[in-house]
Amino acid sequence: MKHLIVPGAPPIEVKLRVSARAKRLSLRVSQLDGSVSLTLPRRVPIREAQAFLNERATWVRKHLATTPAPVRLRPGGEVLFAGRPHILVASGGRAARLGDGVITLPLDAPDKTGARVAALFKTLARDRLFEASQRYAAALGREFTGLTLRDTRSRWGSCSPEGRLMYSWRLIMAPPAILKYVAAHEVAHLVEMNHSPAFWAHVGRLMPEYKTHRQWLRKNGAILHAYRFRD
Repeated sequence: MKHLIVPGAPPIEVKLRVSARAKRLSLRVSQLDGSVSLTLPRRVPIREAQAFLNERATWVRKHLATTPAPVRLRPGGEVLFAGRPHILVASGGRAARLGDGVITLPLDAPDKTGARVAALFKTLARDRLFEASQRYAAALGREFTGLTLRDTRSRWGSCSPEGRLMYSWRLIMAPPAILKYVAAHEVAHLVEMNHSPAFWAHVGRLMPEYKTHRQWLRKNGAILHAYRFRD
């Protein structure tokens, strides 16, 4: 993939995507990870794309300023779990363990902190998302055929036509009601594979306060993605 540069201090790298479907230049700043991308029609010359970026340099920097800075996990730092900050404490053992306001870690290899916390979070996320999905599916008289976890960037969950559910394991960092909302949302797709009024009626039946939780994710989702579990 080619790159262009937004001029200034510091310079900003922009991913360049050429699309046969694009009808005009389109600039995007990801609120999840701060990546900047520019899509342009196939026949637009690179010099025109660069000029477009130069004109919008202030706009790009303004949007990047609202993106949370990356957080790398190390003993003594903090990570969110169930909506609360938890202190990372190296105190022995063979794996990361959840405590009251703390996550304890093995004493060796602080550079493995992120991977160890991620392994713990995936286990806890699977348990809680499975329980919530099972409960909501039963309430709608439906069944799902499988559940997988991924570290997705563009969505918090999905439901396939075959009834397979997929969730971002980072939901375990959000308040419990947010995790349950996403589960209710995806399970409702077992009935309606769309976002019609009928679909939202099912979501509302499962979780009457879903609009509040949906707004929380829109406002705070980037914070969950700011944590780096790999160096």
